[in-house]
Amino acid sequence: MDANNLLAQSRSPLSTLAHRRRYPCKPVRSPVLAVLTRPSEIVTKEARKTNFYNDNWFDQIAINHLSQSVQAATGLRNNKSGYESLVEAARVASQNFNPIQQREVVIYALERAFPRAILSLIKTLLPQSKLAREYFAAFTTVFFAWLVGQCEVRESELNGRRERNVVHIKKCRFLEETNCVGMCINLCKLPSQAFIKDSLGMPVNMVPNFDDMSCEMIFGQDSPASTDDPALKQPCYKQCKAKQKHSMKCST
Repeated sequence: MDANNLLAQSRSPLSTLAHRRRYPCKPVRSPVLAVLTRPSEIVTKEARKTNFYNDNWFDQIAINHLSQSVQAATGLRNNKSGYESLVEAARVASQNFNPIQQREVVIYALERAFPRAILSLIKTLLPQSKLAREYFAAFTTVFFAWLVGQCEVRESELNGRRERNVVHIKKCRFLEETNCVGMCINLCKLPSQAFIKDSLGMPVNMVPNFDDMSCEMIFGQDSPASTDDPALKQPCYKQCKAKQKHSMKCST
């Protein structure tokens, strides 16, 4: 059964959200916008998959919970399991929704995944401070490695002093599995930045390195405007899995 038939049989919660925010209710097949501006031939080296994960029971529960939240947000289900199910849910979203809607899907899924009361409590108890920024960094490395892969806390200079407010992701699991710059931008970086800032009151700038698939999350630093963000000007990989499997156009 293709995605269009599934959409016809299920009413996605996104349709209500989209209507309220004046976005089209019907999924629109469209290329990634304002992300990829240079020919894909510029990317001469492809990062190969080198990491293998042995997810424990907590990882499996967390992965399944987020995957189900994304599927509920899109109204499109899949029969895969584990991290493969999460990647498939993201890939289906990238095929059936335009870039703005993709970000809305992820934000809506995150709102479903994390109780609003807990988010509000964290926002109240941890206002912007050195302690809060370092806490967010440490918390991410401990409880979200299942999502992004092996990571560690690093220092940076903020407001003239050193802080341990940076999460260095050695090789992003999501980017490695999807092998798609557009999915990284629209289904991870941009919606995550918006969700963390709006729901938790913590600005964060996610800086992916598409050469080695590493990434840095800099807590306390506002993300640059879309016109100034280098990540939004990257071409997709020549071996983009989404493009190969579904003939998606991954560059403007």
